[in-house]
Amino acid sequence: MHAIVALHVNGDRYEVGVPAHYTLLEALRYGLGLTGSKQGCDKGDCGACTVLLDGEPVLSCITPVWEAEHREVVTVEGLSRPGELHPLQEGFEITGAAQCGFCTPGILMSAYGLLLRNPTPSRREIQEALSGNLCRCTGYTKIFEAVELAAGMLARDTNSERR
Repeated sequence: MHAIVALHVNGDRYEVGVPAHYTLLEALRYGLGLTGSKQGCDKGDCGACTVLLDGEPVLSCITPVWEAEHREVVTVEGLSRPGELHPLQEGFEITGAAQCGFCTPGILMSAYGLLLRNPTPSRREIQEALSGNLCRCTGYTKIFEAVELAAGMLARDTNSERR
């Protein structure tokens, strides 16, 4: 059985027909073609599928799509503006925080959720915010440095639109 679900994703409104049992991740990837959120473990263990739902990080692989209906969803595709990287993406580039890149979208979204709540997090707060995101390549130090760098960039940016 299929259902029509009304989603608000990255500032755009969609009505998408998906099987009623779909998760938010499946609706984003297979219904809307937004493949930035990665399908990793399918059980909420790796964090590769993290998106923001009403500003809070959620594991989209275990979130039923109907829970996102009429709520604000932000995926990694919505993090930057055309032709401009978000400071988190810049931080990852500058510090070399991304290796294979599979975990990167989920980590970016968890970090973005943190920076929305706390624009000047401590290293410990960054570690806690990213504790649900697994990375097998980096060792995390460069990731933490990238988030700290992005927080500094955002703090210096007087244009709040960039956040």
